[in-house]
Amino acid sequence: MRPMLAVSGDHVPTGDEWAHEVKWDGMRVLADSAGHGERGRFRLTSRNENDVTAAWPDVADGLREQRGLRRRDLLVDGEVIALNADGVPDFRVLQERMHVRRASTVQRLVASVPVTFMAFDLLRLDGRDLTREPLEQRRALLTEALDGSPWQVPPSYDDGPMLHAATLQQGLEGIVSKRLGSAYRPGERSPAWLKFAHRHRVSFVVGGWRPQEGTSDRLASLLVGEVTPDGLLYRGRVGSGIAAKQSAVLTQAVAGLVRDDSPFDDEVPRVDARGTHWLEPRLVVDVDSHGRGYPRLRQPSFRGLRTDLTPEDL
Repeated sequence: MRPMLAVSGDHVPTGDEWAHEVKWDGMRVLADSAGHGERGRFRLTSRNENDVTAAWPDVADGLREQRGLRRRDLLVDGEVIALNADGVPDFRVLQERMHVRRASTVQRLVASVPVTFMAFDLLRLDGRDLTREPLEQRRALLTEALDGSPWQVPPSYDDGPMLHAATLQQGLEGIVSKRLGSAYRPGERSPAWLKFAHRHRVSFVVGGWRPQEGTSDRLASLLVGEVTPDGLLYRGRVGSGIAAKQSAVLTQAVAGLVRDDSPFDDEVPRVDARGTHWLEPRLVVDVDSHGRGYPRLRQPSFRGLRTDLTPEDL
């Protein structure tokens, strides 16, 4: 199953039919537990239905610590988050763990990069499909089911404009407004959920990379494009935010994707095309910017490789 997605809103809605939550800067995950005691099946899947259980054993431990909870049949929608040095959820911190599967390395990172599972929706409980139930009922059942669990059920608020202003002041990513009477629609992007991000963060497709000046193999910048009805259109070169550790991860990710010509459907400026290694457009990255200086991004900064997304998801 793929999770329900939000659409970008024009203004924060008000009224009793809406609830508002913090938008977390983490990795969306569906947590599925068959609920058969210590030997029960437990699985974490990403937005594109990849099994990511091995990367987050501490999320599974949060379930096993609760004797009553581990025996229940649950399907929970939530987000894995990690805090930066300022105590703010930061997707970049998760990068150290998202791509690791070797058990010994994962266990070391569990201690050095702790994560929290923020559970915000309940889709199945003890064999009962809840997706057609209204959000307010699903939330009530979620709060009851996870009472005392290390998994956190973040609060929802009735004053959306207040929460929007508060999250901006606190440096959080934004908010999501949800219609209380809405059903859960797996895999759909629904106007029943509206997202309001404070930063101009967008996911782009990687079409090429350039090495650091004076080298031939040290990845220093990416050429990214936007999926549009007119094809993959070039949006600029992103070098800021790619430090040594990120460069190593990206170098491994682009291996095997080399092609002879540009994958973009429009012309890449000569200054950016010169020295570029073209790639098959299969990788997705998150980029922060100060908005669009059409068609190029203004002051873009690399935020992370999105192994949980494909170009088709965009």
